[in-house]
This record gives sequence, C-alpha cells and structure tokens, in this order.
Amino acid sequence: MIAWLAAVFSLQFLGYAGLGWLALGLLISLPSIARPWLAYVRRARWLLLMLWLILAYNTPGEAFQDFAWAPTYEGLAEANLHALRLLLMLGCLAWLFKRLGHDGLLTGLWGLLQPLRWLNMDIDRLLVRLALVLESLQSPPERGAWKQMLHAQPDFSSGPEILQLSLPAWRMLDRATVILIGALLVGAIVV
Repeated sequence: MIAWLAAVFSLQFLGYAGLGWLALGLLISLPSIARPWLAYVRRARWLLLMLWLILAYNTPGEAFQDFAWAPTYEGLAEANLHALRLLLMLGCLAWLFKRLGHDGLLTGLWGLLQPLRWLNMDIDRLLVRLALVLESLQSPPERGAWKQMLHAQPDFSSGPEILQLSLPAWRMLDRATVILIGALLVGAIVV
C-alpha cells in the first residue's frame, strides 16, 4: 500500500522519462497486470478523452499549425502529459489490486488507517463498508439495474456476516522497503 501511495503521489512530479521508467517497473514487477490495466483504460477512455480535450483547448499559448480552431502547442504538451499520468495511475491501481487482492487491500488499509483511531474515528466501520462495496463490484450489474435500484427497496442481506483480517508480521525487510520508497519519493519530488 505504501509503495502504491508513493507511486501515485510521485506521478505528479515525474516527466516523460520518469513515467516511462515507472511503466516499465510496473510491467516488469508484475507482468500479469497488462490485461486488467488495459481494461481500466478502456473503461476510462471517455474520461481520458475529455481530460485531453479540456487541457489541450484551455491552455493558453501559440495555436498548433496557426489554425484558429486548433489547440495550442502548450495545451497539447500539457494534455499529453496529464493523460499519460492518468494512464499510469490506472496501471498502479491494476498493480495494487493484482498484488494485494481483496483481503490484502483491506488489511493494508486497516494498517494504514490505525493512526486515525487517535482521533476517535471508527475505521472498522469504514473497512466493513468498503468490503461490502468491493464485494458488490465483483459481479457487474445488469443493464438498467440503476433504474431498478431507484424504485426498489435495497437488499442488504447479501453481504458477508464476518470480516476477518489476517495481519502478517512486520519484518525488517518491510521497514527497509518503506525507507527506500520514502527516499525514492523524496528524490522524485526534489528532482
């Protein structure tokens, strides 16, 4: 979870070379993410297109090829970079889901949210709700199901009765990994 958070946070500070290295690292570390990554990109294609158009046409600068209707050179550069960052964010998400799975994601979130207990926040309730959402997302809804949900009473009886989290022991390698990831994150921000 910490590696994913650091990668997503550092995406905003990386240029094309850094984004290329991150994409290569994702694919080398877990080659099986290619298919889910492409599925996420396909689902987000309209978001990517709209983001690209908005950035390309709303960034001031010199018009592309001196056409009045064309986006600016600066807009094209900004739109391409942000679209690539969003593509890599989807890749990081595919990596996280493939690497941790459903139970590992909940366990990682539980561990990361522990400091919020000091603020009297009920993280157990949050995790149960997230588990129910993830459970419902496992099977895609039928066409037009959103209309039926608006008119019918929801059925809350289909969730798990007990949510169990298995916490692995924290090892020295885990500490070293967190320190290395923190150093890489600081290096990505500073450079």
